[in-house]
Amino acid sequence: MDKKIVIPGDLLSENTKKAGYGTYVKNDKIYSSFCGIENLKEDKVGVIPLAGAYIPSVNDVVIGIVIVVTPSNWIMNIASPYDGLFHVSEYPRRVESREMSEILSVGDSVILRVKDVDSSMKVELALRDSNFHKLKTGQIVEVEPVKVPRVIGHGGSMISMLKKETNCSIFVGQNGRIWIDGKDEDVELLSKALRKIEVEAQRSGLTDRIYNFLKNERIRPKESRPVKFFKSGNKDVKLAKEDHSEEIYRKIDVLLDPNN
Repeated sequence: MDKKIVIPGDLLSENTKKAGYGTYVKNDKIYSSFCGIENLKEDKVGVIPLAGAYIPSVNDVVIGIVIVVTPSNWIMNIASPYDGLFHVSEYPRRVESREMSEILSVGDSVILRVKDVDSSMKVELALRDSNFHKLKTGQIVEVEPVKVPRVIGHGGSMISMLKKETNCSIFVGQNGRIWIDGKDEDVELLSKALRKIEVEAQRSGLTDRIYNFLKNERIRPKESRPVKFFKSGNKDVKLAKEDHSEEIYRKIDVLLDPNN
């Protein structure tokens, strides 16, 4: 049975102690704030939105792509309306300005943590931990950020199954970017599975459905195709080295302005 779709204003519960994400309380009742999937648990009632942009929150782990290199900062595209600022002081060792592009150049991808988000949505980034997480191999697939919980699954059930059945390495960023790596045919299969998860995210029993899909695809004859590294499975991210518009430089000035 498919999960229930709700719209803003739909009544979800009369127990206000259960109010969770995507809900609001009015007259001692819980209502939906979004158009999405009703998410009922023993102690919480919530709504998983069907669509929406990624909005950064502190401690989120994301996959960023360098779009501009300045003397002291890397400006990162984090698949959000807001770019991220990765300051050179967050790198594990001292870096001279002349080394910036050698360490991370335009188009490079890296796993980062959202260190801070201020009231003006200036997003500061740091490395996920003390190790450097520049992604040198593999492929990045993009899914809608609101579908990330379905890719991970309850208690990590979906992602564990995907790793086992495709023999691939997987890292899921909370901004909807997913890094996958393995043999070409395995990466291609996993990419198809991720697309299917995104399309069928609202359906119940999804982990079993994807498991059966992978099993069936394994026995279906197909032509192997080369994997294009760091191309989004959803859309290509235009990150070629090119002349940047005045708009980009205006955004850099705003990010670097100490008064913001």
